[in-house]
Amino acid sequence: MKILVFTEGTVTMQSTGIGVSREERVKQSVENIASVNDFKSYIPNGRSADKLTNWKLQGAEIYYLTSRTKSDEIEDVKYVLNKYHFPEVENLLYRKEGREYKDVAEQLLPDILIEDDCESIGGEIEMTYPHIRPDLKSKIKPIVVKEFAGIGDLPDNLDELEGYETN
Repeated sequence: MKILVFTEGTVTMQSTGIGVSREERVKQSVENIASVNDFKSYIPNGRSADKLTNWKLQGAEIYYLTSRTKSDEIEDVKYVLNKYHFPEVENLLYRKEGREYKDVAEQLLPDILIEDDCESIGGEIEMTYPHIRPDLKSKIKPIVVKEFAGIGDLPDNLDELEGYETN
């Protein structure tokens, strides 16, 4: 089973997000404070690395999709994933020139796509799954979490994750 999970806002967040509410994290992102663009200082959103490691130990292949497109920023994201012991960091995907998130997802064709609701940047129009080709949507299970809420509330068990319904 392939799981594609978005990085920024879903499993990682700006360093100033620690110890504040989800709503405050969204506000920081909307206001574009300095730490929002300091990708090397990002931290895990809750225990996201542990959750992903647990799924990997149950047989899942973990892939990441970053919003970053510049090589130095992609390296910063990779640095953070390694620093905090996220599994399978070598599976970090990004958009190459002229490509959209949906293109990356359609090429990988994950069984499960986990992304946040993009509240701070415009909502559904900025998300991945809504833009995937209709003929491929039925092959991908979408799971949407609130931006900056993390993935901690998702099931630990992969079978339960496959049947998980988001509100």
